Amino acid sequence: MASDTGGGVLNWGADNTLLLASEEDGWQHLYALGVAGGAPKLLTPGNCEVEKWSLSPDGSSVLYNSNCGDTDRRHLWQVQLPGGAARQLTRGDSIEWAGIFVGDASSIAYLRSDARHFGMPFTQAAAPTASATPLLNAASFKDFPVNDLVTPQPVVFKSADGQEIHAQLFLPRNLRAGEKRPALLFLHGGPVRQMLLGWHYMRYYSNTYAMNQFLASRGYVVLAINYRSGIGYGRAFREAPGRAGRGASEYQDVLAAGKYLQSRADVDPKRVGLWGGSYGGYLTALGLGRNSDIFSAGVDTHGVHDWPTDNWEGKNISPELNKLAHDSSPVSNVDTWKSPVLFIHGDDDRNVIFSQTVDLVARLRPRGVHIEQLIFPDEVHDFLLYSSWLRALQANSDFFDRQFSWPQK
Repeated sequence: MASDTGGGVLNWGADNTLLLASEEDGWQHLYALGVAGGAPKLLTPGNCEVEKWSLSPDGSSVLYNSNCGDTDRRHLWQVQLPGGAARQLTRGDSIEWAGIFVGDASSIAYLRSDARHFGMPFTQAAAPTASATPLLNAASFKDFPVNDLVTPQPVVFKSADGQEIHAQLFLPRNLRAGEKRPALLFLHGGPVRQMLLGWHYMRYYSNTYAMNQFLASRGYVVLAINYRSGIGYGRAFREAPGRAGRGASEYQDVLAAGKYLQSRADVDPKRVGLWGGSYGGYLTALGLGRNSDIFSAGVDTHGVHDWPTDNWEGKNISPELNKLAHDSSPVSNVDTWKSPVLFIHGDDDRNVIFSQTVDLVARLRPRGVHIEQLIFPDEVHDFLLYSSWLRALQANSDFFDRQFSWPQK
C-alpha cells in the first residue's frame, strides 16, 4: 500500500517530526520520528493496515484510512503528531478513502461508497460522532438501480494448507430455498489488490464490482475471493512463498474457493465458472487447465499464460527457475484443459503482451477446446474506451449464459 499524498512513505510534520510508513511488524503502519533521532513511535497499532494518508495544513494531525477493525472495508482515522491515541472518524457498512482536512482542520472531506452506492464526495466535522453531508445530490442519479443491487456477505474459508481466505458472496435476490444456481468465481487482478464489501475505490475494480452485481442480478451465485498475494492481510500474506511463476501457490486458494462453491446447497456443482482480468485472467486460465473437473467454463481477460515469455522480471533467470515459471503457467496444463473459454484482449496491451493469448489459443485449438475470442484493436490493458468495457462485460455475461443454459426458460 502507498500514500497518494505525493510524499511517498516519508512526510514532514509539525515540531520537526517525520511521518513515515513501515511494515516493520508485518503490517503497514505509520510512525513518528523526531529529527533528533530515537526510536520511532507507532501511531497506528494492530493487525491491520494503513492505506492512504494526508497531513493537516499545519502538519500536526494525520488523516488516514485503514481496515483496522473492519478487515474488508476502509474507514477514516485521525492521530496527532508527534503521537497520541488514534480516533476513528467513520464507521459502519460504508467504505471511505481519499480523506483530506478542510480549512483549519476542524472538518474533513472524503469519498465514500457502500455495497449499493458508488463513490461520492462527503464532508463532516473531524469528530467520531459527526454526521456526513453529501456534496452531490443523490437524486441526480435517479436512474441508478440502487434497489436492484445486493449486499455481499463476508465469507471466510481455508485453503488446503490452512491459510485463511476472505471473500465476498453475492446471492441473487430471487434465490429460493432448495434451488441450485450456477455459480461464478471472480479473481481480481494486481495481484496486490483487495476486493471489498462494497463499491471499490479504483476504476478497474469498480467496474468488476459492478459486473459481479450484474451477474448476481442475472441469477448467478457470485464469489469474489482475496487470494494470497493481495493486500489488506499483512506482509506475510502478500509475500507468501511460491507465488506466480515461483510455484503458483495462490492457486490453492482458487481451488478451495471452487470447492466451497460446490459444497453450497444453493449451487449446482456442475455449473461453476470463473472469470478475471490480468492476474485474475492468469488464475482463470490456470483453473480451467488444472481443474476442468471443477470449473466448467471461464472468461480470461488479458491474462498471463506463460511467465517466461511475458514482459516480467523473470527474464534472464536460471534454467531451473525458468522451468519452474513455465510449470507454474497455464500453458503447461493444456493437455488437461477441457472447459470452454472466452479470451478477451486488446492487441496494444503494454502490461500483458497480446501474444500471450495468441500463443495459448494456438496450443488449445488442436486439443478440441471450445474457444471464443473478443479482440479489441488498438486497446490497451485497462481499456481506454467505455464502449470496450461494455462490450467486454456483456460478452462475459453472454458467454456464461450460453455455457450454463441460463437463465432457464
